[in-house]
Amino acid sequence: MGTGHYFWALFYFASLCSASLANNAKINFREKEKKVLDQILGAGKYDARIRPSGINGTDGPAIVRINLFVRSIMTISDIKMEYSVQLTFREQWTDERLKFDDIQGRLKYLTLTEANRVWMPDLFFSNEKEGHFHNIIMPNVYIRIFPNGSVLYSIRISLTLACPMNLKLYPLDRQICSLRMASYGWTTNDLVFLWKEGDPVQVVKNLHLPRFTLEKFLTDYCNSKTNTGEYSCLKVDLLFKREFSYYLIQIYIPCCMLVIVSWVSFWLDQGAVPARVSLGVTTLLTMATQTSGINASLPPVSYTKAIDVWTGVCLTFVFGALLEFALVNYASRSGLNKPNRAADMHKENLKKKRRDLEQASLDAASDLLDTDSNATFAMPPKRPNCCKTWLSKFPTRSKRIDVISRITFPLVFALFNLVYWSTYLFREEEDE
Repeated sequence: MGTGHYFWALFYFASLCSASLANNAKINFREKEKKVLDQILGAGKYDARIRPSGINGTDGPAIVRINLFVRSIMTISDIKMEYSVQLTFREQWTDERLKFDDIQGRLKYLTLTEANRVWMPDLFFSNEKEGHFHNIIMPNVYIRIFPNGSVLYSIRISLTLACPMNLKLYPLDRQICSLRMASYGWTTNDLVFLWKEGDPVQVVKNLHLPRFTLEKFLTDYCNSKTNTGEYSCLKVDLLFKREFSYYLIQIYIPCCMLVIVSWVSFWLDQGAVPARVSLGVTTLLTMATQTSGINASLPPVSYTKAIDVWTGVCLTFVFGALLEFALVNYASRSGLNKPNRAADMHKENLKKKRRDLEQASLDAASDLLDTDSNATFAMPPKRPNCCKTWLSKFPTRSKRIDVISRITFPLVFALFNLVYWSTYLFREEEDE
């Protein structure tokens, strides 16, 4: 008899369990979500115009934590001083009015796609120029409400933001572009923005920029005070380094080549007037066109940039080569350049006699030193000037100008390069 009662009790318990499992299997949790949403967001139960309470239900400010995921950086414009970025923007805060029963952990969160159903922080991007949401195929936005009243808002947006640049070291410069987020109407007494703990800003791994490299980024706070109160503000600074290899190939090497080509004029015969004029004018016009193209891609600023120093000096060297030919042409046409005239012959004879006298005095001094072995000192013989001796090999003044230019121009340009690169590369390291 006891065994029979035990059997029936066991059978009854098993039936109850199976019935309970069957009932749970039939529960439509999507229907449960609708009921929960109606309970917490129904008419007269939730007012989206009222901000949430502070921490632990106090009257303190609502705390909103921010984090970003940078998906891409499309362009960085020097002339407009702006950059375009696409990012996933997320806000998270707690609204105790939205707490609900999670049905023993089966409802992890509720999902909304209409931001106007709940209270939203009045955040705006203070350095934004343009911006738009993404609605293909559906609006890229969602709101998740968790059982403890926590709200997560996520949206994908594209922004064009102002980025004031200091171009004094261009193109050896680094630029800091900021993304600023602030409250528009709520003061810090009602709303405070904080960076999410851990990793508040993330950047896609394969981020590629054509002329820049993203070296690092820093998060900070930028609260602002006005005559209406203090407003909470967050910012992230993106540090970009300009890729110099592009400018080396497109600007610096071609300018060097133009300067060197202008020196070919020094090796042409002074009588080849059409060739030397054509070479000088062509290199000058090409250099001027190169300079204009560089300035067209940059904003007009009141200070001198590193590239301005380079192009200005290169243009000066090319122009100097053209002026050198004008001087050579003038010297070749002047009477001072004709060695067969009487005055020049007389000067040459005087110079020859002077050299003979100097040589004779040197010979006499040498004989005196040889014969007078007891002399304690002697005047050192005057050595001939090497430069004058070398230049005397060239009979005309115009030829001497060309020869001096062949040496002077490359030496001065090399000295300029040494000073230029030493100065700007050192300043770049200081900024780094």
